[in-house]
Amino acid sequence: MSREPTNVAVVSDCPLLLHGLIHVVDSAPELRRLLGAGGNAVVPHEVGEGDVVLLNLRVSVREICDQVARLHEKGRRVLVLSADATQTDLVLLIEAGARGHVSQWAGEKELLAALRTVASGRSYFSTNFFGDLDVQKNSPRITDREQQILRLVANGATDREIAAELNISEHTVHSHLDRLYSKTGYRRRADLTRLALQRGVAAAEPVEEG
Repeated sequence: MSREPTNVAVVSDCPLLLHGLIHVVDSAPELRRLLGAGGNAVVPHEVGEGDVVLLNLRVSVREICDQVARLHEKGRRVLVLSADATQTDLVLLIEAGARGHVSQWAGEKELLAALRTVASGRSYFSTNFFGDLDVQKNSPRITDREQQILRLVANGATDREIAAELNISEHTVHSHLDRLYSKTGYRRRADLTRLALQRGVAAAEPVEEG
C-alpha cells in the first residue's frame, strides 16, 4: 500500500526564489504542493491544509518567529529557509516551534532531504549554521545518553516525548536533565538547545551533492 504524499505549502516573499522552491517541491513525487504564495501581501499562517510549510521571508528573525509560532499552534511543521542565521537565531526559531532550518544557499538535494526529514516528524538543521565546535574542548563531559537528551531537547521534544523516544521513564528524563543543568550551570531548555547547537548534537547529517 503506497503512502499518501505529504502536503507542502511553499511561502516566500521573493518571486524568483519562490519559483525555484516550487520547482524543487514539484520534483519530488512523495511531496504534494498545495500552494506557492509570494509577494508583499503574503500571510504565512494562512496556508490551507499544508502538513509542512517551507517558509522564506525577508524580515527580522522576530517576525519570522511570530509566523512560525502561529503555524506551530495550527499543527504545521515549519522548515525555515534564510540566507543567514546565528546560533541565537536558531534557538529562537526552535523555541517558536520550527522543525528545521536550511541555508538559502543549500543545494536541491539538501532542501529535499530537509523537507523529507521534517515531513517524517523529525527535525533538520543545516550543518552550515553550527558555529566553532572547538567550544567542546572547554565543555563538561556529557555522556552518550545525555547527548541523546540534548538532541531531543534541541528538536523541541517534551519530557514525555523524550521518554517515549528513548524508552525510559519521565522520571529518568528529569534526572538526566537535572544532571545536565548541574554540569553546565544552565537553568533553561533554551540554554540546553544552544549547547546542543554549539556541540553539533542537533546537526543533520551532511547531504552529498552529485
